[in-house]
Amino acid sequence: MLSNKTKYALKAMLFLASKYPAKEPVLIAEVAHKESIPKKFLEAILLELKNKGFLQSKKGKGGGYLLMRSPDQISFGEVIGIFENPFAAMPCLDSSKHRRCDECRKGSVCGIQRVMQEVYQTTSGILNVTTLQDVQDRMRNMNQEAMYFI
Repeated sequence: MLSNKTKYALKAMLFLASKYPAKEPVLIAEVAHKESIPKKFLEAILLELKNKGFLQSKKGKGGGYLLMRSPDQISFGEVIGIFENPFAAMPCLDSSKHRRCDECRKGSVCGIQRVMQEVYQTTSGILNVTTLQDVQDRMRNMNQEAMYFI
């Protein structure tokens, strides 16, 4: 399950992607208002995304945030990985900690771990190839289909 921080990061990135290739930075207040994200929380999220190289910022009048790369070069998996690192459903799938679940006695032969590893790999595969542009295209197609049926 994604945290609110991660969901807000994805929403903000999609909003900024919709403005790409804007030459003018987007104000935090605009993103917060349009995406219903608490402004102070959003400030911390955008700063973290900037520090990880996804955004650039401009200070002062006319300041705000811009994407550092085009929307087709930023995957959901990259953004999620910043806030949900590692994106693993169980402690034994966390490759950075190399530990078993507290109640596990079987270690690497655990059937649950094997299935959850497959779920993790499949989910990661989807998230790592799905870009901000892909999601924007899907949403645009859904909106066009909805308008067609009205």
